[in-house]
Amino acid sequence: MKQPPMSEQIISTTSPGVVAKAREVKLLALDVDGILTDGKLYFSGAGDAMKAFTTQDGLGIKLLQRAGIEVAIITGRRSSIVEKRAAELGITQLFQGDDEKIVCLKRLASQLNLEPNQLAFMGDDLPDLPPIIYSGLGATVPNAVPIVQHYADWQSSRPGGSGAVRLLCELILAAQGKLDSTYDALLEKV
Repeated sequence: MKQPPMSEQIISTTSPGVVAKAREVKLLALDVDGILTDGKLYFSGAGDAMKAFTTQDGLGIKLLQRAGIEVAIITGRRSSIVEKRAAELGITQLFQGDDEKIVCLKRLASQLNLEPNQLAFMGDDLPDLPPIIYSGLGATVPNAVPIVQHYADWQSSRPGGSGAVRLLCELILAAQGKLDSTYDALLEKV
C-alpha cells in the first residue's frame, strides 16, 4: 500500500529557511504547560494536580527518538505527572523546577556536544523566549504570548496539548528525509 509522500506535503507548506533549520536538529527540547499540555492547571477536589497529554505528541516523540534525535523536557514547574510521562516516553533528559530554561538548555547542549543550530526548542511563554531565540529552530503554538510568536521561527497550526508537538516532530523528520520511510515501514505491515 503506497502512501502519499508526507514529506513533500509538509516541506511544500513550510518556508525553506525553517526546513533548513529543521534539517540540522539533533535535540528537541520541550516546555510542558502550554506545549505538551493545554496550559491549564487542573486540580481535583482533594487538591491533586492533573495534566492531560495527547498520545499523538507521544508517538511523534517516539518517532524522533527512533530516528536518533534526542528529546528533552525543560519546565519551570515540578510535577510527578511530568516525571511519569517522561518515563513512559523514554525521555531521560528531564529538567523540572527551573525558570532559567536557557541555562538548562545550554548545559545539556554542552553535555551532548551540540551547537545551537542543532537545537530545537518549543515553548509558549516568557521563560521560553531565551531558549527559543538561542536554538537553531525556535517553535511555538498559536496560543503563545505575542512576543514568543514574534521570535519563533515556526508556529504549529495546533495549540499546545492538541498535537502541536507531533506536527513539529513530523516537520523535523520530513526535513531530514526520515518521515516517509517511517510511514512506509508502518504501511508495509498491512
